[in-house]
Amino acid sequence: MTNDDAAACLEALGNPVRLAIYRLLVRAGPAGLPVGQVQVRMGMAGSTLSHHLKALVRVGVVRQTRDGTTLLCTADFKVMNALVAFLASECCADAGAAP
Repeated sequence: MTNDDAAACLEALGNPVRLAIYRLLVRAGPAGLPVGQVQVRMGMAGSTLSHHLKALVRVGVVRQTRDGTTLLCTADFKVMNALVAFLASECCADAGAAP
């Protein structure tokens, strides 16, 4: 993951509504949730949800797949883990460095 990739993910997740949607999908696990269930649980209009999901899909933290007439949303755990690893990769790297 590059600085640009991480920044894009963090920008998308920096919106409180998108963060709530993402956390809902993380809690759902690998099975994900149909868009209709996300809409019900979030209590928002379909057009608003679509706008927020588009931003999350664009940066790769959410995937959408179609199963017949159902659009299924899942958190991309590979991307999530890569983002967390990127953020922690240099943890304490300069802790022992001279001033």
